[in-house]
This record gives sequence, C-alpha cells and structure tokens, in this order.
Amino acid sequence: MSTTFALGNNMSFQQLSLNQTLVNNLNDAGYQQATPIQQQAIPEILAGRDLMACAQTGTGKTAAFSLPILHLLSQAKRCEPKQIKALVLTPTRELAQQVHASLQTYSKHCELDSVLLYGGVGIEQQQQQLSAGCDILVATPGRLLDHLNRSSCSLKNLAFLVLDEADRMLDMGFKDELKALLSFVPKQRQTLLFSATLDDSIYRFAKPLLRNPKQLEITKATSKAASIEERVYNVDSDKKTALLCHFIKQKNWQQSLVFCRTKQAVDKLVKQLTSQQINAAPFHGDLSQAAREQVLAKFKTGEISALVATDVAARGLDIDELKYVINQELPFKSEDYIHRIGRTGRAGQTGTAVTLLSVEDEHLLAELEVQLDRRLPQQWFPGFEPDLTKPAPTNKRNSRSAQKKKARKRALNTTSKNRRS
Repeated sequence: MSTTFALGNNMSFQQLSLNQTLVNNLNDAGYQQATPIQQQAIPEILAGRDLMACAQTGTGKTAAFSLPILHLLSQAKRCEPKQIKALVLTPTRELAQQVHASLQTYSKHCELDSVLLYGGVGIEQQQQQLSAGCDILVATPGRLLDHLNRSSCSLKNLAFLVLDEADRMLDMGFKDELKALLSFVPKQRQTLLFSATLDDSIYRFAKPLLRNPKQLEITKATSKAASIEERVYNVDSDKKTALLCHFIKQKNWQQSLVFCRTKQAVDKLVKQLTSQQINAAPFHGDLSQAAREQVLAKFKTGEISALVATDVAARGLDIDELKYVINQELPFKSEDYIHRIGRTGRAGQTGTAVTLLSVEDEHLLAELEVQLDRRLPQQWFPGFEPDLTKPAPTNKRNSRSAQKKKARKRALNTTSKNRRS
C-alpha cells in the first residue's frame, strides 16, 4: 500500500507515543513538531511494519527512523555484553557522521550506545569500539563488510536494518557490497528503506529485502523549503567564474557552498578562485577522510570562504546557518538539485540558492523544470549580461534543437516512471 502526503498538519512528538525521555531530548534540541515523514513513518515502525519511504534530504527522515528504533530498543530486555540490534547503512562518510550525531542527540539518558564505521581512517580503533559492544551501528557498506570479514562484529542478533539514501548507494555502485552484507543479517528483522526517488531500480532492489512494506512518499511539489530563495542568472560560460568571484568578494557572500558536476571541474574552479585571492577548497572523493574533515572544519569557522564540492561528496553535509549555495554547473537529476539547495534554509534560517546558467546548460534547466513541476525564472546580473551576438552552439550533439529533444525525451521518461510509481 502506498501513501502520498504533503507538508503540513502540526503534530507533537508526544502524540506519536514516544517515551518521555526521547520527547525531552527533542525539546532540548528545539524540536517540538513532527514533520510529515515523521508523522507517517513513526507509527508504522512502532507497529513493526517494513517501510519504503520516498523522502528528500531536509525532511526529517533521520529522526523518522531513529526515534522509533530508540523507543523500541529502550523497551527491550538488556543484553550483556551489548549486541548490535540496529544497523543504519549510508552511502557516504559525511552522511554516516550526520546520522550518528543525530542518534547521539536523540538517545541521551537512554543507556543506548552507538558506534560509527566508515573508511579512510584506521581500522584498529574501530575494532576496539566494536569489541566493547554497542546497540546501534551506523556504517558505510565497504567498511562494515571489511569488519564482518575480519569477524570484528556480528549481526546475528540484528532486529532493525535501515538503508538510508538507498538510491544513492545504488548510484555509487554499492549493490554487490549490499548483497554481501545481507548474508550476515538475520531474515527475521524489520527493514526500513529511505530513498530520494522510488524508481524501477529501487523496486527491483527492495523486493527481496522487504516484507509487505508500507510505502510513503512526499509529493514532489513540496520538496523545496519556503525559506530558500532561488535565483537563475544567465551568463556566458567564460564569465561564470568572474560572476562567482563578484558574489563572494563584492557582495560579501562568505561561506558559499559551490557545486560542480565532476572532480576535475571542482579542482579547476578552486584554482581559479584561489588566483583571485579567495580562500577556496575542494571537497570530493579523491580527498582523504582526514582532509575532508579538516576542510569542513575550516569552512564552518569561516577560514575558507568557498567550499567547492561534487554531489556525491556533499551528500549528507549539515552546515549550520549556511546562507549561500551556488550551482556553478547544473546537475543532471532533479533530486541532486533539491539536495544541493537543501543545504541552505535549514532549521528556520533563510537561504539563497543561485544557479549560473550558460546557454550550453539551458536544456538541463528545461528538464529540471519539468521534473520539479515549477518554473525557475531567469534574470541577468548587471555587468555580466550574456553576449547575445555570439552564435548558438553548432555542435550537432549540443545544438539547441538536440538539447530540446533530449530534454523532452528525459522529461517523458521521468513522467512515465512517476506514473508507474
């Protein structure tokens, strides 16, 4: 059974039958009202149902699965030594860190311990943490599989399996690792799958994992927070970096998160910004975990003005009071666009999301508008107006007509997939 719902309908956490310790922790953290995904998911999880939920980042999905699991584990009989009862799998280290931090906030005074596992750091300290025992494990697939193959931990007593951002895990090529991990997990368990999209690949992957799951979905029209102002500036491709520098230096857009599609584009842009005396740093998969954490810490303190990132590396980034997100290049998928701009305008703050649009990417904007089911008005920025005397791209594969055909084809495919869902 599938349920589609929109944002709204205030409901307190007390009304969701969570224990008082959890409610107190939420109040201390400033959370009084449950979001729609929390309102829908928490009762289903408390009732023991498997779940397949379509929820974008920023909708409160972490609390949607964490709170009922913590409630149920708090009620369960204690085991000595502690055994892993709940496993949360995430596609990236940054998302794993964010989920683990949220769990620690929610679980104060619950006498429940959690351990965080991800790659790029030494394995020995993680082995020591696992040997001490824990109730909840948050991990990336590759590092967890490494520990299981070393017999550093056991999942034989697992009661809850959470797959967070399942679509991203499949996109990143974790399908084989996930299949291998499932051989260590009991068949009798409660499985919760969260994904930004529910397409055919997700359904095929989820079918053998879930038992008669309850399906939840937030309507796409409500995906963007009202606190985010979106702007699209038409600019020639060779003036994009100059306009970006103008925003950061003349407009004082300090602490800007800038997105590019590839690692190569990220590195190139960082060099260009640095040459203009802007403190910029890359954030992508080629950096070590220690380097990522160092860069992120400097960005949060303001030592770095521009953090230039790829979509995969920035998945799960949670930066308090981030005011500016800039799309130096548009992504190919609408969910990546929503994720990007969702880094700002969080927790009651306002934010600005800017897209620098060259004529070469106009087909991507047309496709994006179809997928979002809303227009993104375009404008010119004084002093950086596009040169309309320049000839349109004539490359056959990138001509305007070819781009429009691609946009229509992709849009039709997206629409048909949404209908099947």
